[in-house]
Amino acid sequence: MILLDGKHTSNQIKEEIKDTVSGMKSRGERVPHLAAVLVGNDGASLTYVGSKVRSCEYVGFDSTLIHLEENITEAVLLKQIEKLNQDKTLDGYIVQLPLPKHIDEEKILLAIDPKKDVDGFHPANFGRMALELDAFIPATPFGIMQLLERYKVPTNGKHCVVVGRSHIVGRPISILMSQKGPAGNATVTVAHSRTEQLAELTRQADIIVMALGIPEYLTADMVKEGATIIDVGITRVADDSHPKGYVIKGDVKFDEVAQKAHFITPVPGGIGPMTIAMLLKNTLLARQWNAS
Repeated sequence: MILLDGKHTSNQIKEEIKDTVSGMKSRGERVPHLAAVLVGNDGASLTYVGSKVRSCEYVGFDSTLIHLEENITEAVLLKQIEKLNQDKTLDGYIVQLPLPKHIDEEKILLAIDPKKDVDGFHPANFGRMALELDAFIPATPFGIMQLLERYKVPTNGKHCVVVGRSHIVGRPISILMSQKGPAGNATVTVAHSRTEQLAELTRQADIIVMALGIPEYLTADMVKEGATIIDVGITRVADDSHPKGYVIKGDVKFDEVAQKAHFITPVPGGIGPMTIAMLLKNTLLARQWNAS
């Protein structure tokens, strides 16, 4: 069994980005600038945004955190987004999800300038990605592709089952895995919570991407020997014996599935760190594309 170490790989990518930014500084060029918009005080969102800000500092990016009140109106948030769209010193920005229930997430995401949409959620970027044009790829699928490529995981002609159909992970990774490229050329099946006899599908798969959001759903009897397992799930599960009162679980029952897998990602330390690294990569791309 080979562990696909997202923490190690993400650190490699950060070092590569850091070297590029150092070169930009030495030439007197403006360094990439990433902003994050956070509405409210959701604990997980605060943690994620804090990690992104620290990562920006590490690689040498400029970063701005815009922290807004939970009860902010949709109209005021839209005005803030328009201001960011017009800011020529800003290469990219994210709006941290989820947003409060009184705000229409779709309306907010559509208001983001696609050229600054480093999360890759805007339909313009999704469409360009599907057409294999230059685009900001959603950070989690981007991270999966990088991990597969850097570990030289065989994907050419393999059967990949993606479990989950979200616009953030499931659908984009199904498109990327089927495209031509070093981590592509797979034959892809998209499954989801309504798929009948799901275990029969996963037992046929050479590669399984689990993005269902149900802790430890994938068990050893659902996997064939030698499969590659990509676990995107990240769920807080209550655990009174843990100092934090919870533990993080993936969608894969790791201990038993790892006995059969050839390649497997851990949770935590797998896809999560890669997501932040690819957000940085998208921001660097934004700086380069907007300068050309």
